[in-house]
Amino acid sequence: MARDAASQDDGGDRLLRRAWRDWLWPHRRRLALNIGLIAAFAGSNALYPEIIRRSVDALQAGDVGVIGVIAPIIVLVTALKGGLLYGHRVLTNAVMAQVEADIQTRLFRHLVDADLAWLSREPPAALASRFTADVAIMSGAMRAVVTNALRDALMVVTLFGALLWIDVELTLIVLALAPLAAWPIAAVGRRLRKLARATSERVASTSATVVESFAGVHVAKTYGMEPYLKVKTAGAFDALRGLRVRAGQAQSLIDPLMEVLAGVAVAIVIWLIGARIAAGENTLGDITGFVTALLLAAQPVRALGNLNAVVQGGLASARRVYDLLDQPAQIAEPPGAPALAVTEGAIRFEGVSFRYGEGAPALSDFTLDIPGGARVALVGRSGAGKSTVMNLIPRLYDVTEGRLLIDGRDVREVALASLRGSVAVVSQDAVIFNDTIGANIALGRPGATQGDIEAAARAAACHDFISALPGGYGAQAGERGDRLSGGQRQRVSIARAFLRDAPILLLDEATSALDAESEGAIRAALDRLSEGRTTLIIAHRLSTILDADLIAVMDRGRLVEQGRHEALVSEGGLYAMLYRMQFEGATG
Repeated sequence: MARDAASQDDGGDRLLRRAWRDWLWPHRRRLALNIGLIAAFAGSNALYPEIIRRSVDALQAGDVGVIGVIAPIIVLVTALKGGLLYGHRVLTNAVMAQVEADIQTRLFRHLVDADLAWLSREPPAALASRFTADVAIMSGAMRAVVTNALRDALMVVTLFGALLWIDVELTLIVLALAPLAAWPIAAVGRRLRKLARATSERVASTSATVVESFAGVHVAKTYGMEPYLKVKTAGAFDALRGLRVRAGQAQSLIDPLMEVLAGVAVAIVIWLIGARIAAGENTLGDITGFVTALLLAAQPVRALGNLNAVVQGGLASARRVYDLLDQPAQIAEPPGAPALAVTEGAIRFEGVSFRYGEGAPALSDFTLDIPGGARVALVGRSGAGKSTVMNLIPRLYDVTEGRLLIDGRDVREVALASLRGSVAVVSQDAVIFNDTIGANIALGRPGATQGDIEAAARAAACHDFISALPGGYGAQAGERGDRLSGGQRQRVSIARAFLRDAPILLLDEATSALDAESEGAIRAALDRLSEGRTTLIIAHRLSTILDADLIAVMDRGRLVEQGRHEALVSEGGLYAMLYRMQFEGATG
């Protein structure tokens, strides 16, 4: 797990330093300019107490003419503050929008490169919440630190400088009250950190619950599960509400505490200066200027106290983001790994065993030789391990024991890009992205020309229906291809495989979603595509693989039979039983 997330309670400083190094330091020049704008804004704000002190003293002395000088100065100072504040906010927005995009881009790239085994265990909604809720909270906290914290801290410094200029003794007395607020604010901060972490986790789990509920709404309605879903999601929402209420209660302590302390400070100042004025030691302008500076400083001091809540929420979200970024990929290529140059396309499973996590073995001592250019069918009951065999070839998973060789090279010792570039896949669940149909086909070979795309579509028997659509190849496929029928989606994915033109072809029920009219054409096209290529086929309908060069029969992760169709039927084993069951079912 993440190094920086190892400590849940004392890693805040480490996370802040890491966030600064990773996301803010690259924008240090613009941030330095921003700090200059904030400093100038805070300095101009500190002029107000001195202006007011001099104005009151002048008026008290009967010098009415000073107003003609003071009024334009106030207008100029206000205009200066407005211009500085505008520049500061525009620059801050530009920097933080870039930071948020940087975080999301790096997070997405890391997840795309992450192991499939790890990704399959994470609910998609929980991962999505890292991009939305967690990144927004994290970047919001950085924005608050970069802008509000610096601005408010500089305002406090400059205003206390004005207080020292007016009266050193009174300023030291006011500063002596500061420790009274430090302990409760720190205690509230520790409480908010725990609540923020729990809230982030609850947001992710609640999102997963909602997405899961809508994904299964068809089954839920069929089985009358609406009340169950309502109760389940209401419980999740209520738990989230409880956490937010508790966080709000803790944060609500800060403002009243700061208000009381400010009132105490003003009361002490008025009492002391009042006594001094009575003794002739201070003027009315002194008390007015000092109290003005003190009241102006109260707002940024209160804001700094409230900033703790934002920072704690940001730290909790940052920890969740870094938990993902620090998740190491187990499937990686060794340094300097050579590219895989497929010549024959021979594949050998050599004593391969594999298990998903801590579950039962999906493959056990699986040994199979697949000659280059052969059409090999994997047959067996559901759960026999056929899809696992397919997944191991492009290293979506790594073998637990044994070796997987392509043309004599262990797939773990070659460059991943070259390995996966040598494989084309057509699966039962056609994956279509929310893009144009042409772009979905072009994923098979980025940079392909329009002519290449159309040729692949013709080979997959989908050019005609694509051309008939409004927009043709530029028509949008919709989310998950929902603007296409199941058969159309499957043919688009087959066209993608045609375009890839890879030496190894993996067909996982590639014709299962096609109607009877299309299936014959597609099967003929796939036969042409598989010529000269090493082809592995998973087909539950045994009638589609009768002419395979080799049929490998699997049962509970083991290879139990292999041979051609006629020989396996004559042996009377598992394959013969499966074939007889399908044949009798089809004719009965």
